[in-house]
Amino acid sequence: MTDRPLLPLADAAPRERSDAARNRDAVLAAALRLVDEHGVAAVTMESVAEAAGVGKGTVFRRFENRSGLFAAVLDHSEARWQESVMTGEPPLGPGALALDRLLAFGDSRISRTLSHAELFGAASTGHTRSYPVWSFTSLHVQHLLRELDVTGDIPLLAAALLAPMEMPILSQQVRIEKLPLPRIVAAWQDLARRVVGA
Repeated sequence: MTDRPLLPLADAAPRERSDAARNRDAVLAAALRLVDEHGVAAVTMESVAEAAGVGKGTVFRRFENRSGLFAAVLDHSEARWQESVMTGEPPLGPGALALDRLLAFGDSRISRTLSHAELFGAASTGHTRSYPVWSFTSLHVQHLLRELDVTGDIPLLAAALLAPMEMPILSQQVRIEKLPLPRIVAAWQDLARRVVGA
């Protein structure tokens, strides 16, 4: 039997060339930096290409338009945040007590959602997270609740803890009701403590 390369799985993403991966990472980092510095409205495909040191055509071929670019920026930023939850420093990452991790998770998630509000709009996501993002956060909170020996319907309790962190709710509280962020975080932490019986 001769050695032949295995065919890729039907749903597997094609392997990315190393230069293409470097360009993608440079573009996403540049876009996020420009958004942080100037706001979403001021960021163009051209300015991102210049900041990343790549051609404008590279950015358009890869992301098609601003919505595609900003959706990719959100995905990239989310992946980095998830990594900090899984392997980062405590209390957000492993090594802290489960309750401390849960409270740090809530603080971090609320802050991230608000800091990415403009990106959600520019990415045309309708201010909602993708299923993989929701799945990750839900499974993480369920895991922490089980570590804390919480009883009841764990998936629905996790959903109840995650709902206040979503953009429509936070936008209503911060932009319309003008509630200060520390009050929102404190109220969420109070809810978390009540759920876990702490």
